Amino acid sequence: MRIATLLPSATEIVYALGLGNQIVAVTHECDFPPEATTKTSITRDLFAGERTSGAIDRAVREGQRDAHTIYALDSDRLVELAPDVILTQSLCEVCAVPRSAVEEAVCSMPRGADVISLDPHSIAEMLQSILAAGERLAVLDRAQALVGALELRIADVERATAAAAGRPRVFCCEWLDPIFCGGHWVPEQVRRAGGADGLAEEGAYSKVIAWEDVVRYQPEVVVLMPCGFDAAQTAKRLDEITKRPGWDDLPAVRQGRVFAVDGSAYFSRPGPRLVDGLELLARVFHPEVFSKAAPAGAALRLVTDGRNGYQALPYR
Repeated sequence: MRIATLLPSATEIVYALGLGNQIVAVTHECDFPPEATTKTSITRDLFAGERTSGAIDRAVREGQRDAHTIYALDSDRLVELAPDVILTQSLCEVCAVPRSAVEEAVCSMPRGADVISLDPHSIAEMLQSILAAGERLAVLDRAQALVGALELRIADVERATAAAAGRPRVFCCEWLDPIFCGGHWVPEQVRRAGGADGLAEEGAYSKVIAWEDVVRYQPEVVVLMPCGFDAAQTAKRLDEITKRPGWDDLPAVRQGRVFAVDGSAYFSRPGPRLVDGLELLARVFHPEVFSKAAPAGAALRLVTDGRNGYQALPYR
């Protein structure tokens, strides 16, 4: 079977199902597992380059308005590779090539490909998408085993954090300028990890929120997880949020509970590593009851250096 995966989470799922050798095409953002970077990429970013978060947001909005997407799909190359199955999504046009563009390319293929859209809004739906992919790719038994293992890990987190004293008020920041709260599965990750996210809604899209609302909420933990950035990239952009009025007075800042995490790996992509993200949050919120070490590079703890600046310390 020849498989094209047009979103990073689908690539991760296919590899987790042991079918990486059958992938013939990926996107330019498919970077996990590392072997995925050796596959043929058939997409590119229409506005590459270093920019502030505000500039990126404006470019994304303009790209969606003018071209209805921010990614270019090499349709000719996709046709040439002749996949039997194409895994895509229609959840977010900021995250991947729109399904409509994929279907247009499929129409020009000598023989059609089966286009499967994976569009989870929750952890349960993410697990169901693994089962759906496993069934279509004829490895349902592997998918069931993978989902079973992930469910056990989720249960371990909930069992541990149930014994914690209290649930901290959490703000998950999915974009720095403008300020976006967490969306889809992120508020659920917070709840299952033993926190309370009063600024976002489970299963709903991430949305712009007023900074004044964050200040009024007085979060006890702040987790910076901009979509598309890893922890180190986020740490370089701290001025975009730390210079806002009232930042220094937030309980999370005063108590040293501000974290930059790898948003791409553990929070933005609805694949198996959402469970790693859940475990990471449980350790951040309740290290006294959940002691599993965070993956290397997954998180940085941001500690003020006393000179109106911050040190980014590895968090394990």
